Amino acid sequence: MFKNAEVVLFDLDGTLIDSAPDLGAAVDKMRTDRGMPSLPLDHYRPMAGAGARGMLGLAFGMTPEHADFPAMREEFFRNYESDLTARTTVFDGVADLLQQLAARGLRWGVVTNKAERFSIPLTKAMPLFSTSGTLVCGDTTPHAKPHPEPLLEAMRRMGVAPAQCIYVGDDERDIVAGRAANVGTVAAAYGYLGSGAGPAGWGADLTISSPAELLKALRP
Repeated sequence: MFKNAEVVLFDLDGTLIDSAPDLGAAVDKMRTDRGMPSLPLDHYRPMAGAGARGMLGLAFGMTPEHADFPAMREEFFRNYESDLTARTTVFDGVADLLQQLAARGLRWGVVTNKAERFSIPLTKAMPLFSTSGTLVCGDTTPHAKPHPEPLLEAMRRMGVAPAQCIYVGDDERDIVAGRAANVGTVAAAYGYLGSGAGPAGWGADLTISSPAELLKALRP
């Protein structure tokens, strides 16, 4: 399906790494610090890809329009920043996938909505990312996904045309951004998926239930 691909770009949280335990712990600490009962990780996991908006919404029923949202968001950020990789793991099959990409002469990189404040130290701390060709974050360009600009910036940095690139992500905004950037799109159904309809309705070129499935769509 993507036999002409030379570069594979990935979303970060929910696609390459499972950061839900650290994100959930950061916001759950806010609850316990206020004398509220702790909530289980499964409560937070579906919205782990939505950052502070998703976490504060699940922990406190708070929307970005709430007057206290900016202060609560910064508290969440500080908590998360202090333990970026304490519980975060690489999804099963991802390390092998990246090794196989290299063996086939394919390059890879990361395009995430996570801010540079967190993405840069997190990826530096995890050996997995030592072979990544680029890291474009939510505040690297003037726009975040679902705008295509982050993907366009990644392709500029890697010197690749849209026809030679695919993007893999676990949220509908990833597929929207990929389609707008004219790259091949892959929905990672093993990820967080957000709160909307499932991947079947996103319009991706391919949906995978494990990282290994992506290899079947790429050149040998």
